[in-house]
Amino acid sequence: MKVKKKYNFSIIFSLIFLFINTVNSQKNINYRWDKMLSKYVSENGNVNYNDWKKEQDQLKKYIKTLEDNSPKNSWNKNDKLAYWINTYNAITVDLILDYFPVKSIKEIKNRWGKKLYQNKYSLGDIEHKILRKMSEPRIHFAINCASISCPKLLNESYNGRKLEIQLKEVTKAFLCNPKKNIIKNNEIYLSRIFLWFSKDFGTKKEKISFISQYSGIELINPKVKYLEYDWSLNN
Repeated sequence: MKVKKKYNFSIIFSLIFLFINTVNSQKNINYRWDKMLSKYVSENGNVNYNDWKKEQDQLKKYIKTLEDNSPKNSWNKNDKLAYWINTYNAITVDLILDYFPVKSIKEIKNRWGKKLYQNKYSLGDIEHKILRKMSEPRIHFAINCASISCPKLLNESYNGRKLEIQLKEVTKAFLCNPKKNIIKNNEIYLSRIFLWFSKDFGTKKEKISFISQYSGIELINPKVKYLEYDWSLNN
């Protein structure tokens, strides 16, 4: 005897609606950000702060949109990661524009401690209390601190649906950039990001495995040294 399966169509439709609504919401939230990134950030990550300053009001509107549409519990991990990466990067650009023509973010007093998101979270809070808590070390190659030695600011928004591809691309691009890391088989000169956030990359063996994976260079117990960090503005 065949048993007819009963489906709760109301639940199914609710889930479909929730998925579509989340996708559309993310798209609408980042529309203004995508437009500005494509206009003011080059493929190499150089930022035209001088011209962006003239349109800073649009950036502030985008940040307000982010504040009004904070992540919901129903969002998946990638959607939340993408949201907070975009938030970190947008707030950083806005901070630089507030003080432009500053020559380095380090010239700005309390740059990582200012409560810039909903008057509640600072850049430091977003990085250390939110993003790093999500156990995704590749966020360090997606968030940008407006400096030459930082990973480049991507000229498109991060999106939960394609976040895995984006994180792979920016991690590989950062590791294979000889101005940021010099990787040889028996000796590597790494960005200080790997030193400052060493815990996020695991043991030394795990860190070397990570670097080998994304650089495409086989590494067998290489000597590790760290490069100086250039905090000059990425313009």
